[in-house]
Amino acid sequence: MRLSFLAAALIALAPAAQADEITIFAAASLKDALDEIAATWQESHGDTVVISYAGSSQLAKQIQEGAPADLFISASSSWMDAVQESGDIDPATRRDLLGNTLVLVGTGKPAEAPVTELPGLLGDGKLAMAMVDSVPAGQYGKEALTSLGLWDQVEGQVAQADNVRAALKLVATGEAPLGIVYGSDAVAEPGVGVVATFPVDSHEKITYPAAVTTGADTPQAAAFLDSLSQEPARSVFESQGFTVTQ
Repeated sequence: MRLSFLAAALIALAPAAQADEITIFAAASLKDALDEIAATWQESHGDTVVISYAGSSQLAKQIQEGAPADLFISASSSWMDAVQESGDIDPATRRDLLGNTLVLVGTGKPAEAPVTELPGLLGDGKLAMAMVDSVPAGQYGKEALTSLGLWDQVEGQVAQADNVRAALKLVATGEAPLGIVYGSDAVAEPGVGVVATFPVDSHEKITYPAAVTTGADTPQAAAFLDSLSQEPARSVFESQGFTVTQ
């Protein structure tokens, strides 16, 4: 009995396990799905998950400049490559997590039409896109339009936004009649509908690589990354229009 009492006393005096804080830098297109997944993780694990959303290029540069991120999820392999080359991620943890599609969207429930009819559909209006020289969604969009012989016809009407969700908002609010975003963005925004889906061979394959940063200060970052390929995260991603590649 005395030993049991002593053991109980030691347990009572031991410090409670501390919940971790996981800081994630993630592509803006992941917001709806990742917010839901993070909320479930917090409830089941007790950790705090802090997520910073922006264009992958902006996030990559912030990580390279020393921003305190534990996990990076990019919408582009090239920006993950850049962070890996600068020594800011652990390459052993890198994996291709998700896939997506590229779509042309319009306000409300627009009529479907071939992508090749874009110039006529656009008229004198603006075409909302993420930054075409740096943000993955904009880069994929420009590549697809160039491949289809449409870029020169619409370049002067492109309204560039800081990230794909900002481009989506331009369409949802009626500031631009059409926009190029990911299929998952169209699922997330009830104010827009899909006009057309770009052929998969018109642009580089859309891939979302993820990796733990070399500056990560919590082992839970790797655990959270592993959970993204499993249930219930897998079902959340798929319901939001992503494909889970692992």
